[in-house]
Amino acid sequence: MSTAPATDSATTAATTDPKAMVDAWLRFWNGDLSLASGIVSDDFRLHTVFLDGSSGASVKGPEDLASHVKGGRAAFPDLEFAIEVPPLVDGPYLSVRWTATGTYAGGFPGAKAEPGTVVTFTGTDTLLMRDGRFVEYWLNSDGLHMLRQLKAF
Repeated sequence: MSTAPATDSATTAATTDPKAMVDAWLRFWNGDLSLASGIVSDDFRLHTVFLDGSSGASVKGPEDLASHVKGGRAAFPDLEFAIEVPPLVDGPYLSVRWTATGTYAGGFPGAKAEPGTVVTFTGTDTLLMRDGRFVEYWLNSDGLHMLRQLKAF
């Protein structure tokens, strides 16, 4: 069952405006997980390789993505994403460069950094938009830089 995209500016963006969609995407990654069903399609697919070597293909739909984000925020509860380069839009595709900063709370496998260590890393999200929602997501982030800050090697 597919839910119509939300149009309430308090919950999501005004659906088809790419900049408004990016604003909602940023709020989602900054912890407002309730936005997932309004901005992420039921047919959503993530294209990436996670730090443990597993495929992002296991993340399907808004619930899986919200669960993935929640899991990542467990190690960095105050993780804050900021847009570094405004979105570049080409038809249904958009790409945005971001910086994330958060305080390590512990629990990351292999990390020797002390809880309280502030970590900053960057990345680029490329997204495919359809009917006011994101349907595909290609993630590139500087995981190596993050792992170095966590003293994981």
